[in-house]
Amino acid sequence: MTRLMLGRTLERICKGVLLLCLLHFLIMMILYFDVYTQRFDLFSRFNNGRNGSRNNMSGAAGSGHHYYYYNISRPNATVASYLATGEQLVLSMQPETNQTPSPKPLPPCPENPPGLVGRLLIEFSSQMTMERVQKENPNVTDGGHYTPPDCRPRWKVAIIIPFRHRENHLKYWLHYLHPILRRQRIDYGIYIINQLGEDTFNRAKLLNVGYTEALKEADYDCFIFSDVDLIPMDDRNLYHCYDQPRHFAIAMDKFGFRLPYAGYFGGVSGLSKKQFLKINGFPNEYWGWGGEDDDIYNRITLNGMKVSRPDVRIGRYRMIKHERDKHNEPNPQRFNKIQNTKNTMKKDGISSLTYRLVQVKRYPLYTNISVEIGKPPPRPFKG
Repeated sequence: MTRLMLGRTLERICKGVLLLCLLHFLIMMILYFDVYTQRFDLFSRFNNGRNGSRNNMSGAAGSGHHYYYYNISRPNATVASYLATGEQLVLSMQPETNQTPSPKPLPPCPENPPGLVGRLLIEFSSQMTMERVQKENPNVTDGGHYTPPDCRPRWKVAIIIPFRHRENHLKYWLHYLHPILRRQRIDYGIYIINQLGEDTFNRAKLLNVGYTEALKEADYDCFIFSDVDLIPMDDRNLYHCYDQPRHFAIAMDKFGFRLPYAGYFGGVSGLSKKQFLKINGFPNEYWGWGGEDDDIYNRITLNGMKVSRPDVRIGRYRMIKHERDKHNEPNPQRFNKIQNTKNTMKKDGISSLTYRLVQVKRYPLYTNISVEIGKPPPRPFKG
């Protein structure tokens, strides 16, 4: 009895398994034919569309539309994948172009650069060489040019130095000023205007020459005019232009770190291009030492501008001690000329400048411009 019941149970289990297998087979067949039918229908529709589009190709070309055909009989493919393939094909059919992303514009340089030191120790006792200065300033390019790599300065500054026989002073000036200017985030070029020959020196005329020659190289909009023997003692004395003409060297050690008189504009000064042209540049007729800076001050005030200055604690300068240069004796006519600035400034200045350019040579730390500027007119005979 027990064996009979066990046999019937096993028979039922086997039949159940067979029924499940048959059901599974039927489901698989249904799914297979359903998918096959869909694929065949989709293929037929696309094939018909392709044949129709071929027949209408001339009309499509006239209307500016383009048709692309894809192989949709791939296994494991989906409509989404067909669409993706179509997009890739469209992209591949487009002409190749340079798609290099344009660099992001640099931000403006900060008004108060964060890397400034403040008060500086300036000394002239250690030996200085051009090789040392060049190693200290690897980022300065030929001709004495530098542009901040991380920001966009407001001004493009030409620094102009009247020069003759001051090679030793120039080494110290470059040694101190290049690092200061880089910390100030100044876009600048340095121009040494060398007066050839041994005739009487003319500082203001050389500055006019520097202005003219610098503009041949770049579109400067700010000009700093500096004597080669003056070194700023504070890098917060920023070498760029301001809303009014700027006098930087207001507290020299030789004057006891005081302004010698209210109208003093000597040593180091700065004017924008617009301000410079407004006063017709600097006078050309001050031969010898003295007077030209007072004439420039008069030109500024007579044209309705005011001189701006830094705080006296920041505008301090050290001067390299030296003997007065030969052929740069005090100009005995300077006092008379200063009193006549109003009458002379429109006809004597950048508009009347004449000189002969002899040589332009670019050194690693500066650009040297050698010129001949003529001789002073003969002095009237006193009888």
